[in-house]
Amino acid sequence: MGYLAVIIAAAAGFGFGAVWYMMLSKPWMAAVGIKVGPDGKPEGDGSALPFVLSGVAMLLVAGMMRHVFALSGIDAPMEGLVSGLGVGLFFISPWIMINNAYPGRPFRLTLIDSGYATFGCAIIGLVLTLF
Repeated sequence: MGYLAVIIAAAAGFGFGAVWYMMLSKPWMAAVGIKVGPDGKPEGDGSALPFVLSGVAMLLVAGMMRHVFALSGIDAPMEGLVSGLGVGLFFISPWIMINNAYPGRPFRLTLIDSGYATFGCAIIGLVLTLF
């Protein structure tokens, strides 16, 4: 599990996020309160910054998961998948819930974002153990 595995795993997590949020774009935008135009697309400047930050975040998550996996001796694909699932479900998702609860955001937003964190980390964990 080296740097290349981290990059591939981060790309897989990022790619899964693209599919996840494309499938759930309408309920996610409604939960966040993003205004959409008559064409159904979000209003705004369309900055690339969120995508760049997401890519950096995926590299950080994959890099730390690689480190934890190496220290824990996690090297089989099923171990990586289950461990990644656990990271997303039991580390990241509760944090998302806290961040959404205090400002009173809809619980649906928590479910959408936590689902991405959970399944995205599972994919990252799987990919890390395949390379």
